[in-house]
Amino acid sequence: MNTKIIFRYILRETLGLAFMGTALFWSAGKLSWWPGWAILGVMAGWDIGMAVVILRFNPALLAERLGPKPGAKTWDTVIMSCLGLAQLSRYILAGLDQRFGWSGGFPIYIQLAALVICCLGYALVVWATQSNAYFSLIVRLQPDRGQTIITTGPYHFIRHPAYSGAILFEIAASFVLASWWVLLLSVLTVGLIVLRTALEDRTLQAELPGYVEYTHKVQFRLLPGLW
Repeated sequence: MNTKIIFRYILRETLGLAFMGTALFWSAGKLSWWPGWAILGVMAGWDIGMAVVILRFNPALLAERLGPKPGAKTWDTVIMSCLGLAQLSRYILAGLDQRFGWSGGFPIYIQLAALVICCLGYALVVWATQSNAYFSLIVRLQPDRGQTIITTGPYHFIRHPAYSGAILFEIAASFVLASWWVLLLSVLTVGLIVLRTALEDRTLQAELPGYVEYTHKVQFRLLPGLW
């Protein structure tokens, strides 16, 4: 594995965590805020988990996920940019809510239960990444990497398990951070993920050989029995 690629990946993820921590604690006006540290810890654990499974199972995926590649879908670049902006706004809004007490606080048992769901959601994302050697950061068909249909791991049950895990995190994070305003913003991010799922699934059906047959075997995109 190219050490420059590993360094770039570590640098990008470290800077991302630094921006996230700054957004949380600067807006909250204090460092002594355990929900902020908890969410930051989940994100750090996710970063580490992703790095471990990629380097162990799909090392070529590291370079693939470092940025858009030829054939990347423009619509997905727009969606991911909107998601990034919405997620940054979430952390700033959560900190302001903590500082000014707009939501009035949540029961601790709800926050802790939501924290468990956050961990489970991102564990599903890591599992999906371990199973899918073609899980690019921006949607694109990858004939240059010999892309094939993935039917193992969570893909045996639903077609887009990583997005299901991300949705779990998006909703549960609002309760960890104890903010009704953040929950409203999470509705937007979940909507963007659902839109991305629909567009990616349509793209795969149109452009990836064998995917239509896969949809006949695995009928649901995000939630078994619903959609």
